[in-house]
Amino acid sequence: MDENRLAENIVSQIRGSVSLSTAKKLMERVEDYARSKGMACVIAVDDAHGNPVAVHVMEDAFLVSYEVATQKAYTAVAVKMPTTEVHKLVQPGGTFYGLESMERGRIIGFGGGVPLKIGNKVVGGLGVSGGTGEQDADIAEYGERIFREMTGQTSGK
Repeated sequence: MDENRLAENIVSQIRGSVSLSTAKKLMERVEDYARSKGMACVIAVDDAHGNPVAVHVMEDAFLVSYEVATQKAYTAVAVKMPTTEVHKLVQPGGTFYGLESMERGRIIGFGGGVPLKIGNKVVGGLGVSGGTGEQDADIAEYGERIFREMTGQTSGK
């Protein structure tokens, strides 16, 4: 692990949240990946408390993607799981059925949101919106892998 990654890892652990510097670097890498897939997305990063750290809107992204991406980032932090998992749980008969109508409508069950963790501690959330739930989930999961690399964690789950 190089000196910069080690320093970011330590700072993130001390603060307990994703820093603006880390969010910017992460969003840049996620944007490159989305562009390689031919997508224009909105990329949102929240801190450990579900508050926005940064939101990046790619040129030609759908207007609705801003709201959806920010809700995905919030959801990933609020329930400490990927929104693809939330989607399964909020269906009729699911454990969390009705959850999406709570929390002032901030909880969303579309794929594309992932918690950002250092070890087992959630330090933020990443939300991506611009394609289908599956496309957004792919990009968000890529971002999660990049975050682990940036913070000196292994790339495996």
